[in-house]
Amino acid sequence: MFINFWYPAIASAELTDKPVKVRMLGLNFVVFRDSKGKAQCLSNVCTHRGGNLAGGKLHGDCIACPYHGWQFNGAGECVKIPSIGKDGKIPARTRIDAYPVEEKYGLVFAFLGDLPEAERPPIMPIEEYGADGWRSTIQHWVWDIDYKRSIENGIDSAHNEFVHPTHGFSGTRDDYKLNEPEMWTDEWGTGIRNKRLAPPLKDEKMREASGRNVDAVVESSTGHHGIAAVWTHIHPMPNMFIHQYLYECPIDATHTSIYLINMRNFLLEPEHDGRMMERNQVVAFQDRDVLTDVQPKLTPHTQTKEAFVLHDKPIARYRQWLDEWQARGWRIDVETIERNRMTTAYAIPSPARRQHKGWVIDAVPLLSARDAVKAAAE
Repeated sequence: MFINFWYPAIASAELTDKPVKVRMLGLNFVVFRDSKGKAQCLSNVCTHRGGNLAGGKLHGDCIACPYHGWQFNGAGECVKIPSIGKDGKIPARTRIDAYPVEEKYGLVFAFLGDLPEAERPPIMPIEEYGADGWRSTIQHWVWDIDYKRSIENGIDSAHNEFVHPTHGFSGTRDDYKLNEPEMWTDEWGTGIRNKRLAPPLKDEKMREASGRNVDAVVESSTGHHGIAAVWTHIHPMPNMFIHQYLYECPIDATHTSIYLINMRNFLLEPEHDGRMMERNQVVAFQDRDVLTDVQPKLTPHTQTKEAFVLHDKPIARYRQWLDEWQARGWRIDVETIERNRMTTAYAIPSPARRQHKGWVIDAVPLLSARDAVKAAAE
């Protein structure tokens, strides 16, 4: 798992007038709205005696710890300690980590890291969101998988023929073959584009909207943005577009929260949302069922533990990205955290740690590029 990326914490509609505990990157956070309705995200551990902040109550712009009533604002500053009275001086080291938050596409994103604003990778964009001629839906699932397995599945064009009956011929055609995909890399990820023979859409309404009742070559493109987001553009017909955006967050090493934003430019009436979401879930669960049983549970440190072929090139490149981001010092040392979990509370380092010293809660330990080389050799 990695710091210094934007992660989806919760759907905007689910964050109302009460604090919510959200688990991300193996740690707990409290997410709440202040008196102006702005979403805030803090480390969930009170710096006094380790209280569960999400179990407390909101007081204006602050969250109050249920243990001793200490109050923290959206910047992570302790603004009230009841036991010392209103004139008591609050120690600076009582502060907790507060994380940048953005609300986009119906989601509350938290930047879990310490990079200054100018250096942060952007949230994966949805250019057509809110535009005329497009309809969006949002779905959420929690799967018992390593998030990296899910991202790799999203950029794997070869699995569609065998995992998704609606996408191909389920391996029944002797002439099945994928052409080498066009692949490119930008600042924060890798994309691919390919064409494949596909049967008519099985959903009656979608088939009518496409106007196609025969096998045809379909163009699609997909790619990852950063560590845990995938985009997929499918064009069953030249005027029929399905664009999907997966924003994922590792709950821990083996459990993943997945938000799907589905965009379509056909069947725009709300009455069609249900059938589209049902279809999306059927396809998504086909992926889930395969990924749940993949061994090992975590992606290997090196490609020598798996036999790659031509269409695994995007996955190989994604793993290179992981090494590059680890070389920047962004990968969490999960094994050390697990060893110390009973005796040490940790927090993802926030931007404020670059300005202030003397924090009560330890920052998560991070791995280095040397650690990556060592792991690959083992």
